[in-house]
Amino acid sequence: MKLAQFALPVALVTIFASCSAPRKLRETQARNAQLDSLYRATYSKLRTCEEDAARAAASYKEKVTNLTEQQEQLKSNNSQMLEHLKELSVISSSQAESIKKSLDNIGAKDAYIKDLQSAIARKDSLNMQLVMNLKGAIGNLDDKDINIKVDKGVVYIDISDKLLFKSGSYEITERAKEVLGKVAKVLLAQPDIEFMVEGHTDNVPYRPNVLLDNWDLSVKRATSVVRVLQNQYGIPPARMTAAGRSEYVPVASNDTPEGKAANRRTRIVILPQLDQFFKLLEKPAGQQ
Repeated sequence: MKLAQFALPVALVTIFASCSAPRKLRETQARNAQLDSLYRATYSKLRTCEEDAARAAASYKEKVTNLTEQQEQLKSNNSQMLEHLKELSVISSSQAESIKKSLDNIGAKDAYIKDLQSAIARKDSLNMQLVMNLKGAIGNLDDKDINIKVDKGVVYIDISDKLLFKSGSYEITERAKEVLGKVAKVLLAQPDIEFMVEGHTDNVPYRPNVLLDNWDLSVKRATSVVRVLQNQYGIPPARMTAAGRSEYVPVASNDTPEGKAANRRTRIVILPQLDQFFKLLEKPAGQQ
């Protein structure tokens, strides 16, 4: 009888142990699956950043090549002019001084080209850093809902209307406020940046009620985004511009539902800091 009483607890312990082992295995497998998914998402973001950096490097290389060719052409013209002067028997002192000034100006232009090359490189580098920061902040969101790109030296952030608004409305959804908060965090870290928020629609006529048409709708959507960035996330209003583009700047054909969906978007345009380039165009003191 005592032997049977002792054997019963031992059997129960053995059963519980055998049941817990598969459960731990399943937990470990689920954790491994989560880690694998996180690894794949992180690797995908890394590949995207590498591709963006490669495109920026190719663009910069092309600009440098064009400027270098212009510089070589100036040097060639200079050499031809000197060869022509060797054929002249006599030149006056005033002519000699004029030639000297011309050669000095060519040297100044060479220095100016190098300054432009440096400015372009800095601008491209800052734009790529901004794009990478934005993509890192937003995370693994579907590119159909939000797309960040650099085109001709300007950074664009396109956000689909289905993420920001309900159909035909200009009231921002709670999910959209979360995304705008991530964008605002990056923009706040760059206090010198100014940007424009553009509202865009498809070509389906808006049914007039409070608003008149797609012009009104696109402007109201832009101002809704600006108000959230200002009131909830503290971006200074002087750094922002709200604009409506209605249906007149499409990115796809309005002949298909997919095209219309692509055209219904809000775009944040990081405005170029042209004052930095205007300073390069100013003549140094004493230069004629």
